[in-house]
Amino acid sequence: MTPINREILRAELERDEGLKLKAYKDTVGKWTIGVGRNLDDVGLRLHEMEKLNISLDSVKLKGITGEQAMYLLDSDIDGVMVDLDMHLPWWRTLDEVRQRVLCNMCFNLGINGLMGFKNTLKLISTKRYREAADNMLLSKWAGQVGKRANRLADLMRLGPIAA
Repeated sequence: MTPINREILRAELERDEGLKLKAYKDTVGKWTIGVGRNLDDVGLRLHEMEKLNISLDSVKLKGITGEQAMYLLDSDIDGVMVDLDMHLPWWRTLDEVRQRVLCNMCFNLGINGLMGFKNTLKLISTKRYREAADNMLLSKWAGQVGKRANRLADLMRLGPIAA
């Protein structure tokens, strides 16, 4: 993923997840901060706490800066790409628009959730993008995330011409 496409992904995730500098409980009661960082399940990694001079307690109490939120987001994107490399090594052969779709879905669902899209992933891996997009919209996930699913399905369907 080029630096330009990473910036686009960051902007898309910020739009889809929102940016909150104060910790809050999400819709399922999990402590969250920044751009969708789940503090209950992911927490803060040691290198993040050292680099940003923060702790889980301080983040929950005082929040974070915009710069710290972007650092955490980049760390989360790195983690998503490692997960995709491990579980779906073919994802790097896709054009960058469809790579961003998989990154966005993995960010939202986690790798285990994404791997549940067996038919959709098979369709993507065989470059049947229109069918994959239709399949994405038939999922329970699409009903939960609404416009995000519609936008990602459009990107999957159209690829680089949608950019």
